[in-house]
Amino acid sequence: MMSMSSFKGYGQVDAAEQAKIEARQKTRKIVIVIGASSVLLICFVVAVVLGSYQRYGGNSPSGGASPFSSTLQAICDITLYPKTCYSSLAPLLNSSQVNPELVFNLATLVAKTELQKAAQYVSDHGFSNGSSDNRTAAAVEDCRQLLSLALDDLNSTLSSSSLALLQVADDLKTWLSSTGTYLETCRDGFENANATVKTRVDNWLKNATELASNSLAILSWITNVEGSVKLRRLMSLSESQGLPKWLNSRDRLLLQTPDLKKQANIVVAKDGSGKYKTLSAALNEVPDKSDKRFIIYVKKGLYYENIQISKSKWNILLVGDGMGATILSGKLNFVDGTPTFSTATIAVFGKGFVAMDMQFRNSAGAIKHQAVALLSASDNSIFYRCFFNAFQDTLYAHSNRQFYRECNITGTVDFIFGNSAVVFQNCNILPRVPLPGQQNTITAQGKIDPNQNTGISIHNCTILPLGDLSSVQTYLGRPWKNFSTTAFLGNLMGSFINPGGWLPWVGTTAPNTIFYTEFQNYGPGSSTIYRVKWKGVKTITSRQASKFTVGSFIQGDDWISAAGVPYRSGLV
Repeated sequence: MMSMSSFKGYGQVDAAEQAKIEARQKTRKIVIVIGASSVLLICFVVAVVLGSYQRYGGNSPSGGASPFSSTLQAICDITLYPKTCYSSLAPLLNSSQVNPELVFNLATLVAKTELQKAAQYVSDHGFSNGSSDNRTAAAVEDCRQLLSLALDDLNSTLSSSSLALLQVADDLKTWLSSTGTYLETCRDGFENANATVKTRVDNWLKNATELASNSLAILSWITNVEGSVKLRRLMSLSESQGLPKWLNSRDRLLLQTPDLKKQANIVVAKDGSGKYKTLSAALNEVPDKSDKRFIIYVKKGLYYENIQISKSKWNILLVGDGMGATILSGKLNFVDGTPTFSTATIAVFGKGFVAMDMQFRNSAGAIKHQAVALLSASDNSIFYRCFFNAFQDTLYAHSNRQFYRECNITGTVDFIFGNSAVVFQNCNILPRVPLPGQQNTITAQGKIDPNQNTGISIHNCTILPLGDLSSVQTYLGRPWKNFSTTAFLGNLMGSFINPGGWLPWVGTTAPNTIFYTEFQNYGPGSSTIYRVKWKGVKTITSRQASKFTVGSFIQGDDWISAAGVPYRSGLV
């Protein structure tokens, strides 16, 4: 017979002990799933190799019957550039080394090596070959910066790929997607250069572009076989306890702190009441690559500055006195000779950037054409209650993962554009009166590779005209690149939206490879009855639509919630 003490605590478990038990159970589940996934991957590779072997009539595509050759070719066959893949990797591997993860690492390494050659050439000579054309010279300078950013992302990929790929797959895909975007942006800068310069640019970037694309394709194939997004998120949360590595626990819910401005490391004030009168001066005090949040409070005022936050400046938080009170304004533009990439009033490259209660303006006006207010290439960047104010090319969501909440965005032609993975949520999107004869296009998404995890998602926003647009044709977007990807989910659309919905970039149609979709929008402009009948305009289910939400598309449940910004993770 049990004593009373034997019943002490019966029916409940000590909290610490329960946590240990749950941790062991979770670890055991992950190990089991990893083991099963590894077996599945091996089986899949064998199946692909056999299929490749049979497809070539029992011989390797290189003319022999080597199982090694067939295995490598089978892996390379899933890339967009299989010949480049095979020729670059075959000399580096032997029959005892061929496994998908090693092939991925080597593919990334050869891409980095080729990119270093191109970057060195630009540094030593430039693509312009001494051209006196100011626009071409500016494009060369932009390209130097872009190749440096691409090399940083390849280095980040290589340094993180030593971990289990499932654990870091979202990050690796983001960095490799950004690498391709940086290279494409370099090319775009030479669109108006002479034919000789354009050819030289294409030749020097061709191999690096193909090799980086191959690395991304191999990674996508591995992760598709090894596990689902749900499993990757589970493992990532298990490893990081739900917080990004850069985020200190003290930063949790920072933006919800009532005295946030009092916690500022630096105060900028036009009237002289702060340490600095300009944001440019304040940024010189920000430490490099800091894991701690650095807060800059910018008091109300109109600041005429062009700001670039470099890739070494991490975790900056800019907070103002309101989107109508703290205004950063510039006027660089394409017509006056500045490449689009360099026209931004503020350009952000350092990761973990947050801006709150500010306005970013490009005052060049519609007559100056491309004139960017904000360019963000900052991974895990957040813009909360901000106003982006310009005409053509207002907001350049260039690359990496971005989130915009309760912002006002106004513009005319392609005024939300780029090739990041970005979600706009609960924002006001306000097309305005363009130049005579122009048509408004809200989005121009720039996805160049089917394996990139990029696209524009506009969710639960209000889309209404700013001014009288009764005589202006306004469209949801047009496909900037061949794999342009854009989703409108649950938005209010005013009657001014053209019934066709989407506009071709050139000609009368769009590439079949684009992905444009509308889901559960409402209002007089939301009817899809007369939308264009392109193959790439899709009707989707709620399950498919959920892939474009904060929780899935930009993996925001950790880094956005930790910053204290309100958001909706899913569709509802």
